[in-house]
Amino acid sequence: MTDALKRLSDEGVAIWLDDLSRKRITSGNLAELIDQSHVVGVTTNPSIFQKAISSGDGYEQQLVDLAARKVTVDEAIRMITTADVRDAADILRPVFESTDGQDGRVSIEVDPRLAHETAATIAEAKQLAWLVDRPNTLIKIPATKAGLPAITEVIGLGISVNVTLIFSLERYRAVMDAYLAGLEKARERGLDLSKIHSVASFFVSRVDSEIDKRLDGIGTDEAKALKGKAALANARLAYEAYEEVFSSERWAALDKAQANKQRPLWASTGVKDPAYKDTLYVVDLVAPGTVNTMPEATLEATADHGEVTGDTIRGTYEQSRAELAAVEKLGISYDDVVQLLEDEGVEKFEASWNDLLKSTEAELARRGSSEA
Repeated sequence: MTDALKRLSDEGVAIWLDDLSRKRITSGNLAELIDQSHVVGVTTNPSIFQKAISSGDGYEQQLVDLAARKVTVDEAIRMITTADVRDAADILRPVFESTDGQDGRVSIEVDPRLAHETAATIAEAKQLAWLVDRPNTLIKIPATKAGLPAITEVIGLGISVNVTLIFSLERYRAVMDAYLAGLEKARERGLDLSKIHSVASFFVSRVDSEIDKRLDGIGTDEAKALKGKAALANARLAYEAYEEVFSSERWAALDKAQANKQRPLWASTGVKDPAYKDTLYVVDLVAPGTVNTMPEATLEATADHGEVTGDTIRGTYEQSRAELAAVEKLGISYDDVVQLLEDEGVEKFEASWNDLLKSTEAELARRGSSEA
């Protein structure tokens, strides 16, 4: 089952699981995926936690205890989610140690309601790092305009970061710049740069979903021929930008100080359109020094029938530029698409968080009243 996953790993792609729940931890499933499916990291987001906690599976006793303590719903959510992340981090600790801190990581997101507030995001990131209290945690900060200075400050404090919700090449370059600026701050403060890690989560499938919808609206043969091409082109050009930034003179100075590159992480890799192969955003985005975080269905599909044929990114840059230019030529604005996707991404995570708050509040009230 795992030959394709091993080949993927051998090509320099770190395989992370885009899911977490208490049941996955306590059943031994996470440990099994690490042992048998080459999984070396875990990502979470507000939607993942909303789904896990709303299922109720494994959270009953903690909810009873939290209700008895009469904690606020915000505190309850943080107690529940950080407990899961802490336990997952402990399970991944051997991977963390064997990869010298590069993998074996678990990501947890700042409150999505703070996405446009720099100071609050910094404060939340510090609090989360303290609460989880595991060296193999990554704090997720969205790549909004307000998030960029927060990334610099948090990295500058020596806290490792997963930058999330990146859709555009311009914003991705700004994210890498924010990371380098953070490392420079950390160096000035005398911190050990070798201990600071980061990934930049570049979202993939949603780009195709939005652009394909617009291509369908145009409806010409030329438009239809471009379907399913924009997301890969966008991600491949992101890798080109990564190669450029991390071979610059600015990087060379940090490299000498034992800094780690900020790896590109392919996020949103589950295929939304059934017309496309279900491993599209895995096997067509293979290059060394990358991370691919997959929902379990995508992980299983790749293990079962993924065709890993080596590097599928380098050497595609001119074709990728031509494909994005062809989309623009049809009147579809790249800038409009990526801004819409960022706005929607923040809104979706905030909506999931609000749903989680409501369902948890109801559970706490129910258990509190039953105690009385």
